[in-house]
Amino acid sequence: MGFFDSIRNFKNQLDQIETSVYSGKQSLLEVYERNLKLEAEIAARTKELDTANRQMLTLQHVWDMMNSSKPLSSVLNAIARSLQGELGYLNTCISKKMCDEKGDYLQLVSFSGELFGTSFIKFFKCEPTDLRLEFPKIPNIAQAIEENTVYQSTNIAEFIKSALPKVPDIIINGVVSHLRAKSYIMVPLAHKNQHFGCLVLFSSREDTTESELKFLNLFARQIELAITIADLFEMVKEQAITDAMTTLYNRRYFEEALMKEVIRAKRQDQKFTVIGIDLDYLKNINDIYGHNYGDIAIKAIADVLKTSCRSIDIPARMGGEEFNVILPGVDSQGGVIFAERIRKKIESISLEKIGNITASIGVATYIEHSEEVYELMELVDHAMYESKRNGRNRVTLAKAVNDTSWQEIAITTFLDILSKHRIPVDKKTSNLLIEKLQEMNINNEILYQVSDTLISTYNPEHISGGTRKKILLATLLAKRFDLPKENIDKLKIAILLYDIGNTMLPKELLQKKEPLSEDDKTFIKKHPVIAAREILEPISTIVDIIPIIEKHHENWNGTGYPNNIAGENIPLESQIILIVDSYFALLENRPYRHAMTKEEAINVIMQDSNSKWSANLANMFMTVIQEDYSD
Repeated sequence: MGFFDSIRNFKNQLDQIETSVYSGKQSLLEVYERNLKLEAEIAARTKELDTANRQMLTLQHVWDMMNSSKPLSSVLNAIARSLQGELGYLNTCISKKMCDEKGDYLQLVSFSGELFGTSFIKFFKCEPTDLRLEFPKIPNIAQAIEENTVYQSTNIAEFIKSALPKVPDIIINGVVSHLRAKSYIMVPLAHKNQHFGCLVLFSSREDTTESELKFLNLFARQIELAITIADLFEMVKEQAITDAMTTLYNRRYFEEALMKEVIRAKRQDQKFTVIGIDLDYLKNINDIYGHNYGDIAIKAIADVLKTSCRSIDIPARMGGEEFNVILPGVDSQGGVIFAERIRKKIESISLEKIGNITASIGVATYIEHSEEVYELMELVDHAMYESKRNGRNRVTLAKAVNDTSWQEIAITTFLDILSKHRIPVDKKTSNLLIEKLQEMNINNEILYQVSDTLISTYNPEHISGGTRKKILLATLLAKRFDLPKENIDKLKIAILLYDIGNTMLPKELLQKKEPLSEDDKTFIKKHPVIAAREILEPISTIVDIIPIIEKHHENWNGTGYPNNIAGENIPLESQIILIVDSYFALLENRPYRHAMTKEEAINVIMQDSNSKWSANLANMFMTVIQEDYSD
């Protein structure tokens, strides 16, 4: 190979190497450029994923709030905080459509961020929630609200001017100049196909992405769902504590409020007064004009209470034509003044067809009349019924508790029976009951427990708390017949004691599954006499209660026992015991039958009208069960 051939060969090799290096360089450059694109795409996807995660987190917060049973205001505040904190908006606010005598307007109900910072208070001289915002007048904004679509703009001054048309431009421009926000997004909100308000977000960016607007549109629908659910929770809560007919508080809420007021009164050593109001002659109104007019009369009293009570007072419909009002911080003198004002307002009402209506009112004050809540309510009831007995349409102030109450008589009687072993109760049970009865802070519940325990010794199927329920139902019935307080007290004691003679009967007889023989029936029929004469007669404090107990198994048609007396010869208290005892017995299991439902038991009660009890008593029982009694 010649010299020149060697040079050419070397050059060719150099060209190959250069071509190879160039080709490698191009490949490396392409890889580098592809890596740059990939990194940019990864960054974009990561950003999108981060945004999506924050959006999902915000939606999750909304869903959590939707299931929290919290008030609507709390739900909206949480939504505003989530948007501002998690999605990075500078400020978020939610306005709600309101209405007053001047017409419709928007009011800020929740916001997050400083909402324009200190410049807001500096320029507008008020808090954001104090502003009355006009409905937006700018065509684009108005159209977005009408079409329920998201609207975005960089003209923030335009938005403020639309909501606050009376504010001078110089002030609006001053506010906008202090803002970090470059644009705003307005999302209309609807509820029940009606405009509810607007969600407004202020952003540090001038532009928004299509996905962001789509998300906000989706988010708005979730807010609307949250509003609907919160609204339903509020409605259900309201229904749970209010009376459907009058929209006053119901018995349940009143009783809870009463216990809270007792705790507060004890802590602050402050009196409070309870007044009881009973519409006069409701039965006559219903009989003459129909129940619709009776309802109108009841609503009229409710309206008087709504306009007369303070914001801290608790007016409630207890059932039927009865109302109670708690007056915190009011003594008996103030209670009587308030009650008299109520009475006069009711008396001045003239209703179509019915004419004027009146009410009987009772007043009792915590601490002044009693420091026991159950006793206070009894005093209110007794004072109210004294008003009825003395001619109606009047106010009666309760009297202080007598030196010897019906509870004390019942305690003394039980202690006598148990300590002197007048009934066959085992020693352990007897000592336990005596210990309960000797507690310093005796109350009705202990009396009920003692009675229930004694009943369960011969009737294992006895409903827990049955004595309390019987006394409540019997008392409501007695009040319907305008029985005086002394008679109602005797009735309560009689209910505690009337079946005590059963403890003297053989258990195998009381729990016998097969039909009773005539001898069995004769033996069982002796229990009222046993209770009255052998067990109770030696106890001098209940001499006038014994006839009630002795006759509580006499039937209206004369087929009862032990003396086959009939009709009006049977004390009303004895008749009440019989019908109440029969009702609760039907609700309990027996060896020979299963427990009945309430509806079945009521049907049996009504079928025995004019046989076991008078039709009048049966009808009144039905009325009390439907209108007054709640177990």
